[in-house]
Amino acid sequence: MIYFDNAATTWPKPEAVYDAVVNTMKNYGANPGRSGHRMALSAARIVYESRELLADFFNAKSPRDIVFTSNATEALNMAIKGVLKPGDHVITSSMEHNSVARPLFALQKIGVEWDVVKCDSRGFLDPEDVKKAIKPHTRLIAMTHASNLTGTILPVEEVGKIARERCILFLVDAAQTAGIIPIDVQRMNIDLLAFPGHKGLYGPQGTGGLYVREGVDITPIKEGGTGSLSEHLEQPRMLPDRLESGTLNTPGIAGLAAGVRFIKQKDIENIRTHEQKLTSKFLEGIKYKKGISLYGPGDPAHMCAVVSLNVMELDSSELAYLLDSKFDIQVRPGLHCSPLAHKTIGTGERGAVRFSFSVFNTEDEVDEALEALDIICSRI
Repeated sequence: MIYFDNAATTWPKPEAVYDAVVNTMKNYGANPGRSGHRMALSAARIVYESRELLADFFNAKSPRDIVFTSNATEALNMAIKGVLKPGDHVITSSMEHNSVARPLFALQKIGVEWDVVKCDSRGFLDPEDVKKAIKPHTRLIAMTHASNLTGTILPVEEVGKIARERCILFLVDAAQTAGIIPIDVQRMNIDLLAFPGHKGLYGPQGTGGLYVREGVDITPIKEGGTGSLSEHLEQPRMLPDRLESGTLNTPGIAGLAAGVRFIKQKDIENIRTHEQKLTSKFLEGIKYKKGISLYGPGDPAHMCAVVSLNVMELDSSELAYLLDSKFDIQVRPGLHCSPLAHKTIGTGERGAVRFSFSVFNTEDEVDEALEALDIICSRI
């Protein structure tokens, strides 16, 4: 079986990730920060060390700036709904995932104004267009770091500079780049960074986080037990407690930390180089094939390891079914929870088939996929 759906969830995981999850469940399966016995203290230590690791990974100033969530969607909702109020204005790109678009669509009903800055047909965004969209009441700029449809890398650093100069909060969706492309929240002027654990960070599903720059005030979208200041009915104001109500996913967090350590050991630049090599080989292999429509930049230097295409008039779901059932190749068809992006590149009604690679994929697997597409094209 060849797995090319890593933009949804990376698979397989490093062995250390599996080991960390099982070891934590078997030996430290108590609530972190809720008791004084040694299992609870061990669980709390795992959580704190994981927080330290992620803070260092993204160059945050303090481990307290890292808030654990169940996925990037929760982190994005936490950020968007926690900072925007009726009367505020928010700017996004037209390549956003529904994890950004749907919360903003909901907030429009209570008086939040939302403007979408159009990207070109390859998914590229001009920072000057963002600057032109700013209004006196602009509170937030929210932008994906790289499209989950085309892989296009957006100009996060340039937009971050614009946001900081105008005193506007800057939220980055790193669903496709965390663990794949180096992210420095301080250099990039990122105030809020949402990241999943189960994609490029090679952690388990059910993990993720939100980086919150010190001084950024977020209204919690949930309140409850935090293990701190339990004598007060009011939610604690200090981070991360303010945004972390309820029992944390300690086994998942341990697995996420193991994934980050794997990346640091492999070196993120080496991972990026490997994925670029696979992407380049795949793009070169399909560039001149008759009947294949390719979307996005077409240049690995300006994209992450995500390639979307269609074959002749074949429905995207049918192509994915053929690849799976006849060639044992797993890909993702449809709209990829990103209808705005599909509308931007002109595939809003048809969708597309997405191939996405990881550090565990090989050039031989890419060759098999290219051969499968050859066979499919020849039979249509």
